[in-house]
Amino acid sequence: MRLRRLLLPLLALPIALGGCGMLGSSAGTPGAAASATPIAGGADWLVVATGSATPSPVASPAASRPPVLPPVTFLPVQPGCAKDWTVNPPLIPIEVVPGAGQLTVTWPRQYDSGYRITAVKQPLVAGNQPAYTWQNVPAGTGCTVTATITGLKKGVPYIVWLDAPNTGHELDGTRHPYSGRSGVVYPR
Repeated sequence: MRLRRLLLPLLALPIALGGCGMLGSSAGTPGAAASATPIAGGADWLVVATGSATPSPVASPAASRPPVLPPVTFLPVQPGCAKDWTVNPPLIPIEVVPGAGQLTVTWPRQYDSGYRITAVKQPLVAGNQPAYTWQNVPAGTGCTVTATITGLKKGVPYIVWLDAPNTGHELDGTRHPYSGRSGVVYPR
């Protein structure tokens, strides 16, 4: 019995590796019986149709790709809000208007959160970075919140940061957008 358990797998191994060619059939030889037309006298159980290969699609480097996330639009908080704000989650959209030594910043009000903003200088600085100070801004009651950052130098590049620490959470636990930033802006 023990010998049978050992011999049976050893005998089956060459047949499994050699396929039908081990049994003496010519069907195991590549190309021996392969034909594009049915063999005369045989059953018509196999239908072969000729065709051509379809080329693989090639991506064009200049082609535009769909965005990873769809744009999200803030619903107006107050009835009658005319501005439609589109965001790229998770950032709060902001608009910055440069003025003489100042930047006026506007963003959509959301969730009665208080805000804070700052303008950060962008020139390269070796070593410790200069400290920046946050300016607190109350939530307000309209559709948007506007604040002005003053005391800025003309011609110096800045990026405006916005923080809304108390925006709250969705029902699934994710936070509402609570930060935003501008591109590089230059006070006049």
